[in-house]
Amino acid sequence: MVERILTAGREVLLERGYERASTSRIAAAAGISPGSLYQYFPDKEAILGRVLDQYVERLHLRITDAFVSHLDATDSVRSTIGALLDALEGDAGLLRVVYEQLPRSANPQRAEFVRRVDDLVTTALLFRRRPAVGPVRSGAWILVRTIESVTVGYVLDPPPIDREAIIDELTRLIEGYLAAPSSPGAAP
Repeated sequence: MVERILTAGREVLLERGYERASTSRIAAAAGISPGSLYQYFPDKEAILGRVLDQYVERLHLRITDAFVSHLDATDSVRSTIGALLDALEGDAGLLRVVYEQLPRSANPQRAEFVRRVDDLVTTALLFRRRPAVGPVRSGAWILVRTIESVTVGYVLDPPPIDREAIIDELTRLIEGYLAAPSSPGAAP
């Protein structure tokens, strides 16, 4: 029954959006009474929160798999960016909910998503960093945010730029960052 409610919650969330989703709509989509729904969940926030938690977990696994599977590739940066886009495109509807419909201040799913992407991208950068280049600089935060912003933006609001061009530009950006020597006084 819980899975049935969560499946209905996901459908209503994608069809109606976060604000217009309601326990009544979710119960109707699940084919149960609102009273039955309340035996499992206290309110719409609990249902939709669980739907989004599951989405974030699945997305994290897809991104982790993509990063790990491309660590040894000769074109690993390019492959990783392509795999990240593939993962984000896998469920653009829920990505849109996380980024556009939930209030930022009360959005643990977005905060968790951002933290996980930060960790994965930073780990991927550390893996590729040559010992002679030195420690990851403070610019890594900017690089990670840029990758997140460009990839999410590309999925949610595709620009009139070819996907391969996006991957090429991000690849050049990352490889340029990795190849650049640390500037004196830069924070590690």
